[in-house]
Amino acid sequence: MTSTMPLRPEAGPTTLTLDERITGALVGAAVGDALGGPVEGRSPEQIVARHGGRIDGVVGPWDGENWRTARPIAPYHKGDGHVTDDTLMTHALVRVYGAVRDHLDAYAVAGHLVPELISGPRWIPELEAEALPLQRIFLAEKWIVARLHYGHVDPREAGNGNIVNCGAAMYMAPVGLVNAAHPEAAYAEALDVAGAHQSSYGREAAGVFAAAVAAACAPGATPTSVVDTCLALAKDGTRSAIEAVCEVAAGHSDFESALTPLRAAVAPFDTVGPDYRAPSLGARRPSRLHAVEELPIALGMLLVADGDYRHTVLGSVNYGRDCDSIATMSGAVAGALHGERAIPATWVKTVAEASRLDLHAPAQTLADVAREVFVRDTSRRRAHESAFAALAGTP
Repeated sequence: MTSTMPLRPEAGPTTLTLDERITGALVGAAVGDALGGPVEGRSPEQIVARHGGRIDGVVGPWDGENWRTARPIAPYHKGDGHVTDDTLMTHALVRVYGAVRDHLDAYAVAGHLVPELISGPRWIPELEAEALPLQRIFLAEKWIVARLHYGHVDPREAGNGNIVNCGAAMYMAPVGLVNAAHPEAAYAEALDVAGAHQSSYGREAAGVFAAAVAAACAPGATPTSVVDTCLALAKDGTRSAIEAVCEVAAGHSDFESALTPLRAAVAPFDTVGPDYRAPSLGARRPSRLHAVEELPIALGMLLVADGDYRHTVLGSVNYGRDCDSIATMSGAVAGALHGERAIPATWVKTVAEASRLDLHAPAQTLADVAREVFVRDTSRRRAHESAFAALAGTP
């Protein structure tokens, strides 16, 4: 962060293995997603009015037993520990890595991720049924199917024209984990992958979030080092938004006092506007001046909580608005910093059982892939070193 930002003492860094950090990140993201789902789109004030106070764990649907018909989110059963499309997309990307077993690019989205979405039914927790993932994902994610499967667009350009939101960023944690402790590589790979899905600041957010997760995996990583890394890599409005939010966040140690100031800090960069359910006419259009709201707020809550998983995620959830994606992102970073042991075990159990998901199998797959990719990267680097030495005439 910038030197003008006041810093609070941080908890000491945690020594964890690669497997523990990957598990913490993926489980942490899924749990954050499930906690945020039932209050997505609401304001902090509405959340208090509905739940009689701040949310401190898993809650039921906003409209209770009427979730099947209540607007505007019917027929989704959000709540009771059900993950949303954030986790469905994250796990789909893990399966793509499991198939390719190397770095991904925009062509991997066309060749592997799109078939994941349209080829076979899976259990969809919010639908309480087996269905194609395509039947659950949001319009911004359906875009990649329309453009790549039906439109045969160049995958590297398919994201152009889509609404600009956090749709690509929300599932980029696996890119950061395959590039664990190498945020620059995570940033570059995520930008390539996300080019099939997003443009402008939506694509930039995907790169920076992947970098944040990779940075959180580094030995000795702290919330401040993660944010410093993001600021070093982020461009345009995304960088400005992260800096503005994190400068404000550094002055708070409890999310309750930070909710309004963090929203005020990100507002100048957010195109959606004050009413999340009624976006402004300029919402989600490409711009070098703006940023998605979710990533800066996730990083801000990470600082407010000094990296504590529970505090980070609950701050993200009680912020409201697109809080399932905010909590997915902040949960992934906090989970990578401290591992699964920092995540309340009751939350993990509830989410896994309610969503009928094995939250640990994707982590094992990705840890295996990350090791294989590292071996390949090392071999490729050695070959380049040898070729360059021969060209340069050096020993």
